[in-house]
Amino acid sequence: MSAPVEAAHAVIFGFDPLWVSTTILIVSYVVLLSEKLNRTVIALIGGCLAIVTGVISQDQAIAGIDFNTIALLTGMMIIVSITRQSGVFEYVAIWSAKKVKADPMGILIVLSIVTAVFSAFLDNLTTVLLVVPVALLIVEKLNVSPYPFLFSQILASNIGGTATLIGDPPNILIGSATGLTFMQFLTNLAPVSLVVMIIMVPIFHFLWAKDMVADMKLRARVMRFREADSIKDVVLLKKSLFVLFLVIAGFVIGEHYHIRPGTTAMLGAAVLLLVASWGEPESGQAERLHEAMTEVEWPALFFFIGLFVIVTGVEHAGLLNMLGGMLMEFTGGDPAVTAYSTLWLSAIVSAAVDNIPFVATMIPLVESMEAAIGGKDALEPVWWSLALGACLGGNGSLIGAAANVMVSGLSERAGYPIGFAAFLKIGVPLMLLSVAIAHVYVWLRYF
Repeated sequence: MSAPVEAAHAVIFGFDPLWVSTTILIVSYVVLLSEKLNRTVIALIGGCLAIVTGVISQDQAIAGIDFNTIALLTGMMIIVSITRQSGVFEYVAIWSAKKVKADPMGILIVLSIVTAVFSAFLDNLTTVLLVVPVALLIVEKLNVSPYPFLFSQILASNIGGTATLIGDPPNILIGSATGLTFMQFLTNLAPVSLVVMIIMVPIFHFLWAKDMVADMKLRARVMRFREADSIKDVVLLKKSLFVLFLVIAGFVIGEHYHIRPGTTAMLGAAVLLLVASWGEPESGQAERLHEAMTEVEWPALFFFIGLFVIVTGVEHAGLLNMLGGMLMEFTGGDPAVTAYSTLWLSAIVSAAVDNIPFVATMIPLVESMEAAIGGKDALEPVWWSLALGACLGGNGSLIGAAANVMVSGLSERAGYPIGFAAFLKIGVPLMLLSVAIAHVYVWLRYF
């Protein structure tokens, strides 16, 4: 996020820019929460209104867009879209199912672990897009309820995505705004993510084991799947995994040379596009590029862009400094109380609204507290609390995180709509448990 600067003077009708920007923010959030209109369209309209009404200038709006986040998401989407063409994700899912002898409960737990790991190193939105269709295929073959699989996929994707810089969009936003590195995210958040996931596995078993019973003939049918048949292109698989390894290494090494993750991801995407189409005619290269670009979630990227501009408007108008002062007054400037408050506030709000716009709003607010709380080092636990609260809090409802919305959409298209209230009964208690674990972790590690 850009540093606060003076708002544009030509605010429409001479209104106070603070009230105009705040109205745009609140109305945008209310419409987003209603889910009646497309969220990308609303974010873009809100961002444009911040410029048109004179709250900020176009130059200020562009400066407020975090292009590192946009580049990181775009690059990883391209890499995953090309890698998926090799069939490796279907291979892993089928291989996992066979390793537990096609036992439904075993499959649920193994796929949950696979999703958590993939979510940490790819991103949770892409992971559920890859794993859920395969899980639904296995469910149909075994003739068991799909809902435990769908619920566990949502929960595991958000828990796993908490662990790294690239795992969940809120972390990408925080890392890009603060300069916190890939290794800092890994060493600070991966331990608690691992603990939460370990605790969730027996809970999954307790909740759903009685429903996970399949006929032995149906299990035998799944055991006849040949995972090797899933690999469509061995050469592409080797190229993709090699580039993915280099990109992850680049995240770790690049931070020592001030190379941002967005640059690393985009370079990796460009290199994979080059080596994947090496030796093909120009028309073949163009076709592969077109296929990769069509797999990019452009609506999600433009949603981020609109959101950045909306938040830049209230930041320039002074709202976030005001809220930061109120939070400091509430916590008395105590770093521990501020961290705990941020953790629980983030979790509860992220369960009620999408955690991405919430975190985008919170980042400049937390930045405004740096001097009052005692400097950059004293503020760092607050950043980790914000990340933990937002990512784990996303498990509280179907609209809490982008991955939840994606799973809900995939399941509805497959004929298994997820009820909002049905998910709340599972999601809220497990979210509160995971945040309580995170609270203990923050206390033990930082205070």
